[in-house]
Amino acid sequence: MEPAVKYHLKHVDAHTGARLGELITPHGTFPTPMFMPVGTQASVKTMAPEELDAMGAGVILANTYHLWLRPGEDIVEEAGGLHQFMNWDKGILTDSGGFQVFSLAELRDITEEGVHFKNHLNGSKMFLSPEKAIAIENALGPDIMMSFDECPPFFESYEYVAKSVARTSRWAERGLKAHKNPEWQALFGIVQGAGFKDLRQQSARDLVSLDFPGYSIGGLSVGESKEEMNHVLDFTTPLLPENKPRYLMGVGSPDALIDGAMRGIDMFDCVLPTRIARNGTTMTSNGRVVIKNAKYARDFTPLDPNCDCYTCRNYSRAYIRHLIHTDEAFGIRLTSYHNLYFLLHLMQQVREAIANDQLLDFRAAFFDQYGYNQPGAKSF
Repeated sequence: MEPAVKYHLKHVDAHTGARLGELITPHGTFPTPMFMPVGTQASVKTMAPEELDAMGAGVILANTYHLWLRPGEDIVEEAGGLHQFMNWDKGILTDSGGFQVFSLAELRDITEEGVHFKNHLNGSKMFLSPEKAIAIENALGPDIMMSFDECPPFFESYEYVAKSVARTSRWAERGLKAHKNPEWQALFGIVQGAGFKDLRQQSARDLVSLDFPGYSIGGLSVGESKEEMNHVLDFTTPLLPENKPRYLMGVGSPDALIDGAMRGIDMFDCVLPTRIARNGTTMTSNGRVVIKNAKYARDFTPLDPNCDCYTCRNYSRAYIRHLIHTDEAFGIRLTSYHNLYFLLHLMQQVREAIANDQLLDFRAAFFDQYGYNQPGAKSF
């Protein structure tokens, strides 16, 4: 049986491990490396699907855990699946819900069978297993589904992470067996192992042996430094098949996107652009701009003079600051639009640089202009 999702490698940058390719899904073919906006509740916050399409988004994420609780996977399935429910005719990826179980639920009990935990909305007792997670994702109907895994803290003990990796491998196999729609939904495996090289190697061996159509690297961007994350990517990404997509979960800062692409990552996602937008923080070609700051009260220039997005073509920093300060929803829409556009456009530039074997030069110029090379520079 042909996999529902395939990867086509077109070119490898001559000086790095960066890959220019295509992700081929039942709802379209999309260039990689790519950034995927996150729509937790089947909606990218404040954005219409038509706007995401216009700015070049190809695949967006939805959150299995939250959609399971509200409105329920049965309602989404009755609506015709997520594509129909949210009016999005391109790619959709759902996580397994595992990360939310571990991050949102204070009281939980991890067993071999699955996870017992409390609903973060009303405190009711709930249970999620690999089979249950896959059944929910099958009902939601995305193009790409993620395996149910445990995401241990990066600085957890070796002994704990070793047990967690072994359990995640067993859960991955159970999920693969429970998957009912492999002809039109691809199930990806998730490599775990925190910062331990031998455990990452073991996790990768286990999952590659199961022949998933794609692989993700989980357990990063959870409190470790960028240097530590890149170190893990250096020895983990080469363990994954060259002919399948490689996905780094939960990463979306500009520096991490470029550095991840250099290490052979094809797919990224993060709530960062819309989360910081709600606080008035924006990413521009000249670095971070916190638009709510007083110095922008009489600044009638565009948010980013080098950006041609809807926000920058039509509105000034002073106006956007005014909207943020008066809690006008339109202000959050403008900052969200710009941040998403900025990252999607950044990935377009990264792809062009890879095609021309110039990603190192692009990185150096971008880091210098963005301000990453300044003493005490802040990332996200």
